[in-house]
Amino acid sequence: VLVPRNLTQAAGFYNTLMAADDPAIVIESLNGYRLKEKMPENIGDFKVPLGTPEILREGSDVTLVTYGSMCRIVMEAAQQLSEIGIKAEVVDVQTLLPFDKHQIILESVKKTNRVAFIDEDVPGGASAFMMQNVLERDGGYFHLDSKPITITAQEHRPAYGTDGDYFSKPSVEDVYERVYQV
Repeated sequence: VLVPRNLTQAAGFYNTLMAADDPAIVIESLNGYRLKEKMPENIGDFKVPLGTPEILREGSDVTLVTYGSMCRIVMEAAQQLSEIGIKAEVVDVQTLLPFDKHQIILESVKKTNRVAFIDEDVPGGASAFMMQNVLERDGGYFHLDSKPITITAQEHRPAYGTDGDYFSKPSVEDVYERVYQV
């Protein structure tokens, strides 16, 4: 289950999958179709490894774990947090299955000692899955100085349009406020 943050990453996943024999699901970000991206010269050749998260922003105070279209929102919130002195490390998990084969998120948690799992799914969805893997499977619980949090969508189906996104899914302000509390 692959969750690219933009369509360039999706192309890298498709290239990886075309060279393999395993079935997969690529969940493309619908908002990605509205964005302008710089197309790589090797668009048909480059591959994105499966099960390897990417650190999008280095930080030392809190680890923000997310994926897909939430990466843009979390990156903007991390920028705003840096303006008040909170250095957030942003990790894009990239694939939910396989999930973090090399324990990159655990290494980030060891460095920051705080973690937030952020996604646009309902509570108990992918954020709970990510938290369970990092804290239970990888032993991240032993490195925390504060309780881990999840920042998710509301417990209802969003209305269509931008209003539905705004009132249902996490916004930059939601991420900023919750991480500031940690």
